Amino acid sequence: MTQFVKPYNDDPFVGNLATPITTSSFTRTLLSNLPAYRAGLSPLLRGLEIGMTHGYFLVGPFYKLGPLRNSEVALLAGVFSALGLIIIMAACLAIYGVVSFNTNDGGEQLQSAKGWRQFTSGWLVGSIGGASFAYILIANVSFLQTGSSLLK
Repeated sequence: MTQFVKPYNDDPFVGNLATPITTSSFTRTLLSNLPAYRAGLSPLLRGLEIGMTHGYFLVGPFYKLGPLRNSEVALLAGVFSALGLIIIMAACLAIYGVVSFNTNDGGEQLQSAKGWRQFTSGWLVGSIGGASFAYILIANVSFLQTGSSLLK
């Protein structure tokens, strides 16, 4: 097993192990296609794409596991809870950006004050859009199910 797991770049002081999984070309390709690492994306588009994913997946847990899950307003309560959490997380992103990046040295890069503001703006718009899209899908699930049976 020691022949497969060794220190990253043969440097034992890095604190990272190079395994067949972490150093495979599949893993590198998968990670390089994520919006956080994809080359050529502006911070606004990175935030938009990451926000859409987060907003879309936040509605479900509040809808199915929230305290109003057995009521008629469960979906609406789930969406509003998700939107509340989205606003809190956007405020946290903004606070992190103000504290971490106090100069505009990086230009359009994510690790600058301007880039982080663009990322936060894109994330907020994307997550609200993702939550709204999830609401529309869940609210119309009966129509979507009957529509698929009409196609048969």
